[in-house]
Amino acid sequence: MRAAMDPLSATLSALADPTRRAILARLAEGQATVGELAEPFDISLPAVSQHLKVLQTAGLISRGREAQWRPARLEAGPMKDVASWLEHYRRFWEGSFNKMDAYLAKLTKEKSDGRKH
Repeated sequence: MRAAMDPLSATLSALADPTRRAILARLAEGQATVGELAEPFDISLPAVSQHLKVLQTAGLISRGREAQWRPARLEAGPMKDVASWLEHYRRFWEGSFNKMDAYLAKLTKEKSDGRKH
């Protein structure tokens, strides 16, 4: 039996698959049934259902019940957690790029100052 993943790992694992990302993009437009979600893909309904199960386990979607249908809807909370986690690294890269920009500006200035002499 597999050990349960922490929520961030479960979200990132679910987002790693391009089909699941496409399903989430579709659900950002509004809820949809398994059949509606399966339309653009060349995969079986059971395969789409398996993708939905992974997304639901990660908390990225919820499933309702309307008569015999179980429409899926986006639950974006876990993606907010990923964005918060990534924010630290965005600040790191932004700082690195700012340092590189300053260094390149210094080199450019030194090069132009050298030509003036």
